[in-house]
Amino acid sequence: MRTPIPFLDLVGLHEEIQDELEEAALRVVRSGRLLLGPELHRFEEEWAVAVGARAAIGVGSGLDALSLGLRALGVDPGSEVLVPSHTFIATWLAVVHVGAVPVPVDVLPGTAGWDVDALAAAVTSRTRAVLPVHLYGHPVDLDPVLRLAARHDLVVLDDAAQAHGARLLDRPIGGLTHATAWSFYPGKNLGALGDGGAVTTSDPETERRLRSLRNYGSTTKYQHDEVGWNSRLDEVQAALLSVKLRRLDEHNARRAAVARRYDEGLADLDLVLPEVAPGATSAWHLYVVRTPHRDRLQEHLSGCGVETGVHYPVPPHRQAAFAGTPVALAHLPVADTLSREVLSLPMGPTLSPADQEFVIDAVRSFRP
Repeated sequence: MRTPIPFLDLVGLHEEIQDELEEAALRVVRSGRLLLGPELHRFEEEWAVAVGARAAIGVGSGLDALSLGLRALGVDPGSEVLVPSHTFIATWLAVVHVGAVPVPVDVLPGTAGWDVDALAAAVTSRTRAVLPVHLYGHPVDLDPVLRLAARHDLVVLDDAAQAHGARLLDRPIGGLTHATAWSFYPGKNLGALGDGGAVTTSDPETERRLRSLRNYGSTTKYQHDEVGWNSRLDEVQAALLSVKLRRLDEHNARRAAVARRYDEGLADLDLVLPEVAPGATSAWHLYVVRTPHRDRLQEHLSGCGVETGVHYPVPPHRQAAFAGTPVALAHLPVADTLSREVLSLPMGPTLSPADQEFVIDAVRSFRP
């Protein structure tokens, strides 16, 4: 029997750099410095340079990056934050965690980006921030969002949890807004071997607040200037991320090659394939197709030995976490449709051409 094709082969990815990962982990163990040490400092400098920001602040998770980013940018309890209708729920949870109110704006079906007119219509006197999401690795067109934000004196925190290495008009995502939140969850393009996150910013005051907020509201030991969190990217994860960062461009290029093969192999089928907007360079975190026969196609592929994913089967406004709140009544038809139709095919830098051809053949053999 043929070995099943995983959705993402982390084992194979780590085998390629196993010696370097082990050396980095052992270096931290031998140093005795496990938090807020030289490995974190080095990775923060490297990541800031990689994404075109003045500073990077490592934190404990992608959700913490979003929450702390909002707080550092001055989003207060009761403020409204514009969020996309189709995203991982962490985007919305971060808004609630700082006491603010998520205001969903439905997305465009092609790239899950925003129509700026719809965004503008959602602005009220209580709106404080805009939180665009570079979903599946495709960058949002930030320029019109930033112009809208400037007109209404809003801050922009972009969620780049899936967009490591993505570019917009040849500018790296990560230094284009007031702050950018990152996740280093293991399955990301730049993934830790545990959890982790970061916020990048070019504003010194936002950086100062983030360094305080992640460490109990303190920048000097035992002096606490505000109510903070305990959310620090640890030395082991920082060291491992530095190793993997050296391969990010290569791995993203391999992901892009996988996407091109899918585009060619699936072009004539009754599937909606991913769009790439002019001027956008996707990180290809996911390769997401759409079909009204999603559940049957997924079952068919599973029977063929192909693992797939659904990102995401239940939109945030229909989650039990928001039951009984005003957003549960929001009319978001695009998000509802996407939740029924999206299917993520195997994607990653270690997906071999032979395995990908098997996936393509399995998709092509499906009969609705």
